[in-house]
Amino acid sequence: MAHTSVILYLSPHMGFRVIAFFKLSLFLLWTLHQARAEKFHNVSGLGGKKAIANNGCNLFVGTWVVDPSYPLYESSSCPFIAGEFDCQKYGRPDKNYLKYAWKPDSCALPRFDGMDFLNRWRGKKIMFVGDSLSLNMFESLSCLIQASVPNTKTSLTRKESLTTVSFQDYGVTIQLYRTPYLVDIIKEKVGRVLTLDSIVAGNAWKGMDMLIFNSWHWWTHVGKSQGWDYIRDGPNLVKNMDRLQAYNKGLTTWANWVDTNVDPTKTKVFFQGISPTHFQGQDWNEPKGTCRGEVEPLPGSTYPAGPPPATSIVNSVLKNMKTPVYLLDITLLSQLRKDAHPSSYNQNHVGNDCSHWCLPGLPDTWNQLLYAALTT
Repeated sequence: MAHTSVILYLSPHMGFRVIAFFKLSLFLLWTLHQARAEKFHNVSGLGGKKAIANNGCNLFVGTWVVDPSYPLYESSSCPFIAGEFDCQKYGRPDKNYLKYAWKPDSCALPRFDGMDFLNRWRGKKIMFVGDSLSLNMFESLSCLIQASVPNTKTSLTRKESLTTVSFQDYGVTIQLYRTPYLVDIIKEKVGRVLTLDSIVAGNAWKGMDMLIFNSWHWWTHVGKSQGWDYIRDGPNLVKNMDRLQAYNKGLTTWANWVDTNVDPTKTKVFFQGISPTHFQGQDWNEPKGTCRGEVEPLPGSTYPAGPPPATSIVNSVLKNMKTPVYLLDITLLSQLRKDAHPSSYNQNHVGNDCSHWCLPGLPDTWNQLLYAALTT
């Protein structure tokens, strides 16, 4: 909260009263600010209590530093990594991108402990809900845990929109429900309709002990990669509309679903945050660049292009929710990692993937931040 210096010229007989009133006003404003921040940045515990992660430390402002102990696992030892993220297997020649750790400015980020995670969540169900960036984080978490308990019995199943990894000795299931927009795509006579006020798919998300949501990546797609033919906005069926406006309406529908269907005393809720792309080098002052060939992060803790506009929509929607939702504010720290994308080092060797992230790699830090939020 910004601090303001104020000089008051007071008569002696009223000075103490005015100063006392002024201090009380500042205190009330600060209290209101803290209450809003707590609701937005905190996660409710299983007993309904709230606790600020790392005693109020902002885990999401810092720099990338070299750490020789990284990576936290080897891709060749993890059975859960999809070919689109396995950069070492598919020919990436450099390995320095694997050696960076996130260092918050004002506190320490705890190292991920997979056995501790399993013991804390024994018998529980965890679900990621979203697009291929959720897949990135889901596979990373599965690999991080498996590296800590390599001999534990696991299973992997895929059925339609649902992928499940089970750590059977602990009764922990980690699931991914693929739904790029969170709201429904409904087949009508005119084709595929992105329905901004419908979220029937949410029935599959009920009964979880932890939910980690994500959506943005697909809202910007056009042409053949667009996932819908029309948008239904209330009573209106339109061929197109402003994508940020559509995203805002869709995310508001999701927020209403969470407020209606999630009991925060039983379920922890996270929002994964906006994952950036690095197709346009001008975003980091290299006009001819893309992620291809990048081998190190940007220094410091600022990104020249600033935050993507979708972040303000996420912030606004979360602040207006009744249910406490913890924002994993991964945007800035991910923007700095122009070096961490697969580019052409993936199973298909086609195109230049500056959207997704290599594994091991950046999503492991996302899960360290999740672990920090759950344990501090």
